Amino acid sequence: MDITRQILRLNYAGLPIGWITYQTAVKLYCNDQVTYECGNSSLLIRGGSNRTSGLQSKILINSIVATKNYSKISYSDYIPPLTNTTLFKRDASTCLYCGETYTLKSLSRDHITPLSRGGQDNWMNTVTACKRCNNHKGDNTLEQSGMALLAVPFIPSRIEYLILRGRTILADQMDFLLSHVPKTSRIRKRYTSRMKNV
Repeated sequence: MDITRQILRLNYAGLPIGWITYQTAVKLYCNDQVTYECGNSSLLIRGGSNRTSGLQSKILINSIVATKNYSKISYSDYIPPLTNTTLFKRDASTCLYCGETYTLKSLSRDHITPLSRGGQDNWMNTVTACKRCNNHKGDNTLEQSGMALLAVPFIPSRIEYLILRGRTILADQMDFLLSHVPKTSRIRKRYTSRMKNV
């Protein structure tokens, strides 16, 4: 059993709302909170044995489950929390100054307009930078440093953020998530091109 497996949780209307652990999914199934399933894959969870019959309890959990009580979630005004992990994933672990791809430990968060010059710590003012480019830019603006961005920063939508937050996303989960992301999305383009190359 893959204990790191994430289950994609939907609201009653079928819109993705988050990742849950298989333990949370078991509770939802046992409390009759799962209204329907959408995934093609499942996870078999084995429990304890019945004292009198000796039979072991089992529950089959789908990779995508819709649940009760989560029908009203805002998708349009949602701004996801900014973390280095999701920022680096948004930018595909690529320095937006030199264009090279790096491992996570070689990356840093750069503020396009430095905080000391009134810049904000938000999605639109931060990009992924290698440590060399970040040190070179220092506490300067783009103009002062003579550097240019290779891509414009953007705020991920709620569903794009779920893709960025997913640890190991199964094929059926990724297909479902991408079907809810606009065709113009950079994240959609990145993942659909990866899936074609597999």
